[in-house]
Amino acid sequence: MDFKEWLYKVADLSLADYGRKELDTAEKEMPGLMALRQKYAWQKPLAWARITGSLHMTIQTAVLIETLVDLWADVRWASCNIFSTQDHAAAAIAVTWVPVFAWKWETLEEYWWCTLEALSFPGWLGPNLIVDDGWDATLFVHKWFGAENNASILDKTPENEEEGIILNLLKKVLKDTPNRWHTVMKDLKWISEETTTGVHRLYEMMKAWELLVPAINVNDSVTKSKFDNLYGCRESLADWIKRATDVMIAWKVVVVCGYGDVGKWCAMSMRWYGARVIITEVDPICALQAAMEWYKVTTMEEALKEWNIYVTTTWNLDIITVEDIANMKDEAIVCNIGHFDNEIQVDKLNKYPWVKKINIKPQVDKYIFPDGHCIYLLAEWRLVNLGCATGHPSFVMSNSFTNQTLAQIDLWQKDYEVWVYRLPKYLDEEVARLHLEQIGVKLTKLTQKQADYLWIDVNGPYKPEHYRY
Repeated sequence: MDFKEWLYKVADLSLADYGRKELDTAEKEMPGLMALRQKYAWQKPLAWARITGSLHMTIQTAVLIETLVDLWADVRWASCNIFSTQDHAAAAIAVTWVPVFAWKWETLEEYWWCTLEALSFPGWLGPNLIVDDGWDATLFVHKWFGAENNASILDKTPENEEEGIILNLLKKVLKDTPNRWHTVMKDLKWISEETTTGVHRLYEMMKAWELLVPAINVNDSVTKSKFDNLYGCRESLADWIKRATDVMIAWKVVVVCGYGDVGKWCAMSMRWYGARVIITEVDPICALQAAMEWYKVTTMEEALKEWNIYVTTTWNLDIITVEDIANMKDEAIVCNIGHFDNEIQVDKLNKYPWVKKINIKPQVDKYIFPDGHCIYLLAEWRLVNLGCATGHPSFVMSNSFTNQTLAQIDLWQKDYEVWVYRLPKYLDEEVARLHLEQIGVKLTKLTQKQADYLWIDVNGPYKPEHYRY
């Protein structure tokens, strides 16, 4: 291995100047993180904390990384998606001597190598805190720990290519450094999870008594979910479809699979562009909400040949099957903004008899079926907003990442039992307050009588116990 690969591995270090210019621009749109630097940097709240990040290596993430460093954390970073890295952002971070292992178009083998490098601090140390997006780093460390207890768990037949890669990498790690993770696991204090899928996995692990360390559910904080999942998707959905295909959305029929937080605002975005939007849903409450907004709610099977654009927005698997794709209207567009890699049956599509695959341009593939009809698949079924575009706007990510930073400070300074926690309400409110001045909002102030009625100290910080109801 080249010595520099111990320090970083990025696509092109010469892009650092370009990345720095965009990073400086993004800082103006990320007032929450900049306020945290000004407020907390002198206190050094993350001093001696080793933080591993497994989160999309974008310009906005670069602002988060530099905020953590300004708060005196020791940071190592990898992307959580093989397509989402912005190479100029990775280069801008690498030249600041923060170890980063990420580049666009990673293979799956390279991706998991990067994850391992981000977890490996000098001196055979591991992280104290993990900032995860999608559960990958959490999965890896738990499998690693389990394999050191019983190596035979790695001898299973993998369910897919990626699982086989993980198992093979863990076998190599166990052979080279046996019992390493049992040693470094003692220092792992917390895991914070950024996204819906990862949060569900954490709750599953907790219920099965498999979770080894406390975890915090950042995803469900209001200033994360309502900004990232709602406002972010509202602005970025049309962006990635147009960047990838240049099609006109007006007059087309768009199906949004799922009407949760992400689906609601994806549907709204497409309606604003003049599309007729149809919803598929399994939850009766969400289906009723969609109907109240005048959306047609039906099944995928009912009208497959009528729809032009398909967007999966759930965290579940096999939402669009290969049989669905085979029966779609000619020139249909298929993409995913839900779970990273299993909502659309692309593995089966690639093995479908007599289907011809043509790459139009990066992240846009055309599949031609034997009867002559074709569909366009964006971002190889992975997150299309980061594969075909640049993710959510900086201001949206400022809310999400300010949440993450406050979570890291809180987690590093306190001890908790093994459980999955939520960010306290008063910290969620602090995230919102840090962004109000930027957009010209002035809050109404309570009178002392009103504050007394709610048991709130108007002169001090908000605390959960202040609320009567």
